[in-house]
Formats: sequence, C-alpha cells, structure tokens
Amino acid sequence: MKEDVQKAVRGGAAKEPYDPLRLCVYATVALLAWLLGPWAVLGFAVLGFAGYWRARRAGLTRSKCFLRDTRLVLAYLGLIGLAALAAIVLGWPSG
Repeated sequence: MKEDVQKAVRGGAAKEPYDPLRLCVYATVALLAWLLGPWAVLGFAVLGFAGYWRARRAGLTRSKCFLRDTRLVLAYLGLIGLAALAAIVLGWPSG
C-alpha cells in the first residue's frame, strides 16, 4: 500500500497483477458440462447462439472468437446445439 502511494505521488501508476478470471470461468463451465452432461452443452450453445445472433443483428461481423466471422460462429454453435439435442434424444451416454 505504501509503495502504491509513493508511485502515485511520483507520477507512476500502480500496475495491477494479471487476473486470470477467464480460466475460472472456463473451469466452471467445464464443471457444469460434466455434471449436467448434454443439457448443459445445449444450454450454453443456445445462450451463445442467442448472444451472437443479437450481436450480428446489431452489426457485428467480426468476432474475437477463433472462427472470426460471426456466421461461422453461429454455424458452430448451431452444430453444437444439434449434437447436444441428439445426445439427449438418443440417451447418450447411457450408463
């Protein structure tokens, strides 16, 4: 704390350490998918699809997603949703 005040007085901004929040989010999503199976996958696919659909209608054509083009992202999320729905209907994985 004392060092932060000294840096601020000298004109230097105190730099915050990197917060790997995304890794915590990814682990939580993976845990939910593991516990809820295809229902969680379907839910996240629908949520993502709805979000990208809304963003595309608002004018977003390029995404930070690896696929870049929002049409490809929508197709990807649609396929994931269909696969999850098929898994639910077919009862996979049956144990």
